Amino acid sequence: MNKQTLPSLIDHFGIDEVLVFSENDHGAIKATVNTPTCSAEVYMQGAHLTRWQPANQNPVLFLSERSAFEQGKAIRGGVPLIFPWFGAHKSASDSSVEFPSHGFARTSNDWLLVGAGRSKDDFMMTFELTESEQSRTFGYDNFKVTYKIAVGEELELELIVENHSSEAMQIEEAFHTYFAVSNVEKISLIGLVDTEYLDKTDNFNRKKQIEKVLQFSGETDRPYLNSESAVQIEDPDWKRKILVDKLNSQSTVIWNPWKEQTAKLSDMEPNGWQQMVCVETANLGENAITIPAGKHHAMHARIRLT
Repeated sequence: MNKQTLPSLIDHFGIDEVLVFSENDHGAIKATVNTPTCSAEVYMQGAHLTRWQPANQNPVLFLSERSAFEQGKAIRGGVPLIFPWFGAHKSASDSSVEFPSHGFARTSNDWLLVGAGRSKDDFMMTFELTESEQSRTFGYDNFKVTYKIAVGEELELELIVENHSSEAMQIEEAFHTYFAVSNVEKISLIGLVDTEYLDKTDNFNRKKQIEKVLQFSGETDRPYLNSESAVQIEDPDWKRKILVDKLNSQSTVIWNPWKEQTAKLSDMEPNGWQQMVCVETANLGENAITIPAGKHHAMHARIRLT
């Protein structure tokens, strides 16, 4: 199927005042959702959810004011979709191929919207990504990714990867979710006590969190391994808690770049680090997923305010 254009999306999926499509000066197409329960925005590039705001609430997702909404450039914020590898590809250092960080899905323009509509009080959008000239460049062929986004009072994300080849397929994946917070130095994270993690700020040393509550006082970059636990973000200034629950995910990544690292990010405002924290539903490293030939794997996240 050819790339979907703005007129074709409006014609096939547009719903007056509920699902509206628009295009910016760089040719990036955005879908805007408005329902009685929430508002949301999704960019076609990367099937990238950039906003979810339940009615009468502060935004739940952080989006940098300096994000690039241009072809081939990752968006800083919302929910970047990481697939089929996390971070640097294992062959990146000894290959003539330039492997993009975090895979090709989050900047791909090959995503297709295949379904959109109401489901009771929620609004659902379904996207598909299959092999392409770009994916074959990186050695990924004979697969289909289905990404389901349901927005309402809660946010549900599901990533389904089908292996259509005759050999096993190994993948890493993540919903690289940026959460908006009042002040990262005042929030608390609960749910990861007694869980081992790799401390990327300390030469990837393997450690165990012994604190029941994680609080932030500096750069934090931790892939937690072998954990299916839900994580709760407690934000006293905004008087809310965000619960991140998950299924078929063995890894959770916690990230905040803090002031020094933020200064190196051209697409993040200088004080952006104070207003966000990433809690990522993932499978990576030793938790990478092997999908047998002809089989599939599904990862699910459910996010709600409590």
